[in-house]
Amino acid sequence: MRHSTSLAAGFFALALAAPAPAWAGRALVRAVDSVGITVSDMDRSVRFFADVLGFEPVSDVEVAGEDYERLEGVFGLRMRVVRLRLGEEAIELTEYLAPRGRPIPPDARSNDRSFQHVAIIVSDIDRAYRRLREHRAEHVSAEPQRLPDWNPKAGGIGAFYFKDPDGHVLEILRFPPGKGDPKWQRRTGRLFLGIDHTAIVTGDTAASLGFYRDLLGLEVKGESENYGTEQEHLNSVFGARLRITALRAASGPSIELLEYLAPRDGQPIPPDERANDVAHWQTRLVSRDGDAAGSLGKARAPFVSPGAVALRGASWALRKGSWSAIRTGTSSRSWRRDEGHHG
Repeated sequence: MRHSTSLAAGFFALALAAPAPAWAGRALVRAVDSVGITVSDMDRSVRFFADVLGFEPVSDVEVAGEDYERLEGVFGLRMRVVRLRLGEEAIELTEYLAPRGRPIPPDARSNDRSFQHVAIIVSDIDRAYRRLREHRAEHVSAEPQRLPDWNPKAGGIGAFYFKDPDGHVLEILRFPPGKGDPKWQRRTGRLFLGIDHTAIVTGDTAASLGFYRDLLGLEVKGESENYGTEQEHLNSVFGARLRITALRAASGPSIELLEYLAPRDGQPIPPDERANDVAHWQTRLVSRDGDAAGSLGKARAPFVSPGAVALRGASWALRKGSWSAIRTGTSSRSWRRDEGHHG
């Protein structure tokens, strides 16, 4: 059985307050464990991810109690958490049985600061698109887009945005030979292969790098600037021009920062968003540091939980240990596992 935790949205005022990383000589984060999504109907969501996209359920548990309330910042909660795996990567779906949160706003757009998605790699994007059409998945993109060859870093990549039953945006992606992780070129006989990255909209790439790179220790692996009709129709944002920065830990999917250079009219994260709101995403990170919460506190990272929260029960989706939740000014909610206290 595996385990994770959650974070809430907030304003971006964090690692730049620290003149140097809060650890000495090594990254605070060693892995991206999984991406978490709050859903309104677990059985419906599991059917979609398993039957349509090929994910395999790994665990299915319910949790409640004061420790989880402190961790998530939601009083009186009871959660059902299902972990699903696709290839080597995982997502965790959380349904708040109590209290119920708000649905995704109907006017949400891809350039809003609350936007986050996961990119699912496929072996054949046309066949994957037909499968989504057969299951009546809601479009975001007009159709699969092939990014233009004039962009040497993205040319030839095929991509399509669509929605899950709750309205969370997901992406299918196909890398041409010579682009992306070489593992995505292996012949496996499967249509849906795994998760390459989770993408998060930010209002300021430099400020976000102060958190993800300088504080957490993720390594920048690529940068590009994407625009043109293909990008506009992929994101369904007229005039879209994006600065994209890819970061990676030692293992797990990468994290992509998406800064919309244009248009700049994306909505900010609602200041009262909580983990039980269906718009809520979480990025779960595994710490190297036995006192990760202390390191983050020294860097003045904004916390949701009051500090490290010890989860001693065996009923949670991951093994017991100490966890802490912080918030970022992007749509991501990042978790730190305090590994030094695992039992």
